[in-house]
Amino acid sequence: MFNVDPTELLLVAIVALLVIGPKDLPRAMRFVGKWVGKARGISRQFRAGIDTMIRESELAEMEKQWAAENERIMREHPAPALPSPEHDAVTVPQEGDAPPVMVEQPMIHDVVAEEPQLALEPAAVAKPKRPRTPKAAPAEAGAVPSEAKTAPVEDGAAS
Repeated sequence: MFNVDPTELLLVAIVALLVIGPKDLPRAMRFVGKWVGKARGISRQFRAGIDTMIRESELAEMEKQWAAENERIMREHPAPALPSPEHDAVTVPQEGDAPPVMVEQPMIHDVVAEEPQLALEPAAVAKPKRPRTPKAAPAEAGAVPSEAKTAPVEDGAAS
């Protein structure tokens, strides 16, 4: 950005030492450092804002291109007409309609034993049983549990 050579920087340091003096030079350098830091922060924010605007404009441009491409594809390959919802509705049997046809479950053949087995309905499959745990009797309101009644009190613990 600024093209400063080391000899020019040395010349500025010598002039600053002569003009400001060795006693106030650290305070002046701290002051200059704070202002340089603020300037860098402002330039960083400005650069980030510019980058954000560029990204947003590129994104808007890409969205326009995608919309145009999508429109072109939809024109070339129109979507087939969907059936109306009335065709998908469940038909309610009317008087005079034939009753539904009942079909037996197919036989399942065991490959290993090669003996036919009957198809089992979901209700016929046995579920594994869990052991029962005894339920505790509900405690009376305001009653102290039996462990608290019989617990020994240590000397000096609660006074």
